[in-house]
Amino acid sequence: MELATSLLARLRDVRFVRYLVASVGALAVDMGAFLALLAGGMAAAPASAIGYTLGILAHWLMSSRAVFHGNVAQGGLARTRQKALFVISALLGLALTTAIVGLGDSAGIDPRAAKLVAIAVSFMATWLVRSRIVFCAPATGRGEA
Repeated sequence: MELATSLLARLRDVRFVRYLVASVGALAVDMGAFLALLAGGMAAAPASAIGYTLGILAHWLMSSRAVFHGNVAQGGLARTRQKALFVISALLGLALTTAIVGLGDSAGIDPRAAKLVAIAVSFMATWLVRSRIVFCAPATGRGEA
């Protein structure tokens, strides 16, 4: 119940809603690749990792342009640092996703069901890191890659 209340409070935050929409777009890229690779015979954990990696690229583009556009560093070292932190947050999500799908698959759970659990865990973990660390301070950037 507390999680539901927390999520409803976050929905009042427009930035969180934009992040949710960007995450759905990145998830579409991720899941499309994941399901295609599974259908092609690839093992679940590597298929999950590849799909997630493609989703990372899509998420940076959407996050830097539509979600945290007012907090994107303008350029130089600050921009490089911000991109590196974004990638680190994505690697955290990738590790969580790969581990959850791999463990689920090893336990005999349908990889698609394990992926759904991984999506929720990864979403919350990356939101927290990105909103509190990666894009926490206002920047003078224009939200471009």
